[in-house]
Amino acid sequence: MDTTHSPAARYAALQAKKLNIDLTRGKPCSEQLDLAADLLTCVSNEDILAADGSDTRNYGLMDGIPEAKTLFASYLDVATDEIIIGGNSSLSLMYDTLLRAMLFGVAGSQTPWSKLPEVAFLCPIPGYDRHFGICETLGIKMIPIPMNAEGPDMDMVERLVAGDEHIKGMWSVPKYSNPSGLTYSASVVQRLAGMTTKAADFRIIWDNAYAVHHLSDTPDQLANLLEACKAAQHPDRPLIIGSTAKVSMAGTGVSMIAGSKRNIDAIKKQMSVQTIGADKVNQLRHVRFFRDMDGVRGHMRKHQAILAPKFVAVQHVLGAELAGTGLAEWSKPNGGYFVSLNTRPGKARRVIELAAAAGVKLTPAGSTSPYKKDPTDTNIRIAPSFPSVADITSAMEVMAVCIKLASIE
Repeated sequence: MDTTHSPAARYAALQAKKLNIDLTRGKPCSEQLDLAADLLTCVSNEDILAADGSDTRNYGLMDGIPEAKTLFASYLDVATDEIIIGGNSSLSLMYDTLLRAMLFGVAGSQTPWSKLPEVAFLCPIPGYDRHFGICETLGIKMIPIPMNAEGPDMDMVERLVAGDEHIKGMWSVPKYSNPSGLTYSASVVQRLAGMTTKAADFRIIWDNAYAVHHLSDTPDQLANLLEACKAAQHPDRPLIIGSTAKVSMAGTGVSMIAGSKRNIDAIKKQMSVQTIGADKVNQLRHVRFFRDMDGVRGHMRKHQAILAPKFVAVQHVLGAELAGTGLAEWSKPNGGYFVSLNTRPGKARRVIELAAAAGVKLTPAGSTSPYKKDPTDTNIRIAPSFPSVADITSAMEVMAVCIKLASIE
């Protein structure tokens, strides 16, 4: 890295390299996908029966084959009668969950949510843009909740949900959060479980997308929200989402939704009109490939070996270029797929524009806030999983120079 010349001169030199590096989405790289290559061949026509004798090629078992429910119940730390195994997309499960809530309500609702004068969701920020897209599409009002070192601002959360019956739910990526990488503290989990809500049918969409996605050998620990809610006499509050999209193959993974027996029974009843069942052959492949949670954990250590050097590269370049300057601050996650960076107020959009002109594509400005409106224009999500370490190093130099340049314009 050349740190001896002015930001303008360095920027011109970087532009001349005609880079083409995409950091917009947290996609697994090809090396990660190759780790699960045997998934494509581990089931044959002679080995196609589920544990209960069912032919996985046929109809039936709408909530998943027994061995898949056993494996992924362990994955989400729930009981086998508290989980439904879905298709390859957890996003589809979340969209369908809220769509059904709008049409029919959830277990315990007196009125379909769409019949109410207003429906609102709490949205921790910075947060996941696809969560916000679901709410915006369905006409659900979004209320931003600032994040602190332990998770969402619980004083604000508790005050809002206690006073407004129209607040029907809350989004959460509780472990290695997108994009900050933080994990909710045990105290936050307990407060979420025990808080008083004016809406009797309040739901927390607990999107545990990065449950096993560690970047170190000392992973973060996340308290069990479902058990905490049961203990607090609010068993129906959480709806827990998971998937293997970034564990096996993003295009042919397995998704899952878990919750109280009452929630799961209600969802199954509604789903029975929508589907006869997800891809059970794919569920069987995942069980044959991983076998058990020890298999999952061993597989994810291979992912860690690929991903960790990329996150180290991000930290190395940003530290060398920006530490102590006061121009930016950024997260240092212990897992997940993202680094969250904050510029000085009013500079994020310009940094993203400058980076794009130098061949580095970043997530569009405002994406980590509801309605794509970052109130301070500071947050930038960095997604280092897909490019090579060399490309990430180059991209971070571009980003650092753009931050310096935007700060003096």
